[in-house]
This record gives sequence, C-alpha cells and structure tokens, in this order.
Amino acid sequence: MGKKTIHVSDFSGTVLRPDDEMVRVVVLEHPDLVAGPVRLDATPTEVENIDDAALDVAVVEIHDGRDGDEPRRVVLTASEFDALATDVPMAQLLRTAERVKPPKARKTAEKIDYGTIEHAGKPHRGRVTEEESRIVREHLDEVNKRLADAGLRQIDPADPEHVARYGFDLPA
Repeated sequence: MGKKTIHVSDFSGTVLRPDDEMVRVVVLEHPDLVAGPVRLDATPTEVENIDDAALDVAVVEIHDGRDGDEPRRVVLTASEFDALATDVPMAQLLRTAERVKPPKARKTAEKIDYGTIEHAGKPHRGRVTEEESRIVREHLDEVNKRLADAGLRQIDPADPEHVARYGFDLPA
C-alpha cells in the first residue's frame, strides 16, 4: 500500500498539483492566534499582493506600571505615531533618542523534569531518560495532543529519529 500526499492552499482550499509552486506564510502575531506562530500554505498568486497591503506601523511598549510590571504592547500606524511628536519631527527624534538594550533572557530557576507527563516528549537537547521514553510510548496520544496545543512538533513512532530517541518498536 502506498501513501499519497495532497497539498491544499490554506487560504482558498485549492488543491495544488505536484508541479505547482507553494508559498509558506508564517503568522507571527494575530488577535486570534493563541498558541504561538503557525504555518499556512498558499499559492504565489494568493499572496502576491500582500506587500501592497502591508501597513507602515509603529510597534511600541508602554511602561506605565499598570498590569504589574509588564509593559503594554501597542501597534499603531506610523503616521499616527509620528503625529505624537509636536516639537521635533519623529524621524529626527528617533535618530537622537537613547538606545534601549534588549532584555536579557531570564534563566529558569527550576530544572524541567522531562520524566513527567507534563514535559515528556518536549524537544530538548539533553539525553532522553528511560522514564521519559516510557511515558512517551505509553501515552503517545496525550503527549502529542499537548505538543500540538503548544505549537511544538509531534512525535511520530514511524520516524527513525523518534524510534531511536524514544525506543518505539519498528513496524514489521
């Protein structure tokens, strides 16, 4: 028995022929995006005008002490943001403003235990313990659902890399 993969445009539902060109669109931010970036497939003609539709925007953080210590992130058109500068043109203001260093990544205080059902199967660079392997094999559907919900790659018991990593039995 063989398998046939059919590619379909996520935007239009159009079935793509094997010789059709496909474009990958990664959605990084969207009001309806809940679990991190996602990938959509499309045809080149479906996204050819996307650059024309792009907006000139300013993305700013407001550090005003509300919502705890977390800043609010605001996206507005560049012209609306530019209008806030009434003394000096915004372009000049941005050139002479104090530079901000990006925040340093915080190190987690506690070590993640991949030998638990909450973390088993998550991608990591360390050695896979026998306990993690056992949990992944015995609870594969639950582990894959959790991984998919988190936007992470799922575990395929037919993938040779996953077979070696988690100790799946090879199909006969």
